[in-house]
Amino acid sequence: MKRIVVDASAFAAVIFGEDGGQAAAPAIERGLLYAPTLLRYELQRVAHKKCRLEPSRTRAVLEALERAVDPRSGIRWMDPNPIDVVLLASATGLSPYDASYLWLAGFLGADLVTLDQRLAAAHDAMAIA
Repeated sequence: MKRIVVDASAFAAVIFGEDGGQAAAPAIERGLLYAPTLLRYELQRVAHKKCRLEPSRTRAVLEALERAVDPRSGIRWMDPNPIDVVLLASATGLSPYDASYLWLAGFLGADLVTLDQRLAAAHDAMAIA
């Protein structure tokens, strides 16, 4: 089975039913899913914002978050090497957050599922190099 690293833009779109989620879902479902532990915090940030802006959806948002971060969700959580992340962020112009996903995909030789065009372009450039 193919290794897949998923970032917050794609995973949040899938679990919270946002734009782009329908396009990202098949890519996420086709392999072994990996993510830096950072994803948990980014999903919490998205959930918090959704709950604040749409209080009527709070229960649904929190249930979706709970399913996503549940240990049985199938995500293999990994922490990237912090020195490598800083170097990669400096080399690519990405934030250290985005560089964490890029590093993990490179480390695992995995596909990267993202809705972030800059991150996708950096991943594609690494695959060509």
